[in-house]
Amino acid sequence: MSLDLNKEKTIKNPLPESLQEAMDWIREQLGHSCDLVIREFRISFSEANKAAIIYTDGLVNLEHVQEFIMKPLMSMEEAAAFRKRERDETELSLIRNIIEYILPAGGIVELEDRDAILNAALTGCAVLILEGCSIAIAIEMRGWEERGVTEPAAQTVVRGPREGFSENIRTNTSMIRRKIKDPKLWIETKFIGKSSQTAVAIAFMNGTARESIVDEVRSRLDAIDIDAILESSYIEELIQDGVYTPFPTVFHTERPDVVAAGLLEGRVAIIIDGTPFVLMVPAIFVELFQSPEDYYQRADISTLVRILRFISFAIALFVPSVYIAITTFHQEMMPTSMLISLASQREGVPFPAFIEAILMEVTFEILREAGVRMPRPVGQAVSIVGTLVIGQAAVEAGIVSAAMVIVVSITAISSFVLPSFNLSISVRMLRFLFMGLAASFGVFGIIVGFIALVLHLCRLNSFGIPYMTPLAPFNFADQKDTLMRFPMWAMLKRPRLLSRGNLTRQRKKASRNET
Repeated sequence: MSLDLNKEKTIKNPLPESLQEAMDWIREQLGHSCDLVIREFRISFSEANKAAIIYTDGLVNLEHVQEFIMKPLMSMEEAAAFRKRERDETELSLIRNIIEYILPAGGIVELEDRDAILNAALTGCAVLILEGCSIAIAIEMRGWEERGVTEPAAQTVVRGPREGFSENIRTNTSMIRRKIKDPKLWIETKFIGKSSQTAVAIAFMNGTARESIVDEVRSRLDAIDIDAILESSYIEELIQDGVYTPFPTVFHTERPDVVAAGLLEGRVAIIIDGTPFVLMVPAIFVELFQSPEDYYQRADISTLVRILRFISFAIALFVPSVYIAITTFHQEMMPTSMLISLASQREGVPFPAFIEAILMEVTFEILREAGVRMPRPVGQAVSIVGTLVIGQAAVEAGIVSAAMVIVVSITAISSFVLPSFNLSISVRMLRFLFMGLAASFGVFGIIVGFIALVLHLCRLNSFGIPYMTPLAPFNFADQKDTLMRFPMWAMLKRPRLLSRGNLTRQRKKASRNET
């Protein structure tokens, strides 16, 4: 995290020149907290100057503080060299001499405002204060314990990189830099949250991403006025376009390869300190059906799997409502043998098909949520065994029919096929709406609901980009990576609505034309 703590040009509240008054004020502001460390000492090159180093225990690397701050300032060799420089260059101030000649650490900034000094001490910096100086020196010494780079838990692949983002923003930006070694990758940092002062980085490819999108991201982040940002969902809710929609208008991922691919297409990444999930905007509907593994397999295999995801989306959304509509209003649409079989199964069921479906769906949602919240080994057993036992017991007790258990099961399994967890949640919510329409109006209600859903999707935008692009508005050139995935050598251009002017992804080889 780059130091940008002294943002104000004018000094609103300067630090007192008395070292004792400065330390007393800092102790009072932090309530004499036990994790605040203040180490007083005398610098070796000036008998009159006392100094103090202030930091928060657990947020800094103590070995680095001793090696790169305490040792140089208290070293007699450094004192002799300093006195010689002081005779040769008397115009240099004490602060400038210390910064330029004494401290070997990187990430040093001068601070004059009291609030900026407190913020530095609370964000992993060691603050050096000298007697008789109203200017403090903040040295970046961050060194807290953190989780290492591990395999993403929410977006697993069979073939592809196994590394995922961590909770450290600088680790995450470095992982993106490893993927894109281009000076046009620009990263800007903001601090959001009055209490948390969470670092939020904006990453984009200069010359590829549209300036209008980048400016919109900046303006929405600057407009946030909140006490704390504890996870990326805080930012997502505050900057998203469609507030009253079940569909996500901000895409999130914990995979560096997905972020790198999005940046190269012209998207903007928002990296939040303290969470492994990175936001990407603008988000489009077809992106929710794409998996990073699509680009690591052959084009024909990826196309087949992607079409399967669209089919699973339709099954998860419409199958329970279609079953309710047919068994309640449109029995003539079924073959006679199937109608007789369903009638015999439902002979002892005391509830209509809608109530039957609601009971099974709610039960399955409870089991699924219990499996997520419980410890992983126990949760998997509870969700699988509980579903089998409850389903079988419900059929034997005559509460639900066997056909309804099959419908709910295939619906639940189909929702797991979707690579985006947000999309599967949206399907789960809309499923109940379509079930209500089917129970009230039959197939006619499903058709009206589907038309309303398409109209709703077509009116959504994500940072000025139509949510259904490139399907609506239809763009023939961008269909190479929508419902199907063309071979890599055929995808020569970037998406037109996302990229500004740099549309060429790769050059077409002459040998490819000959073959």
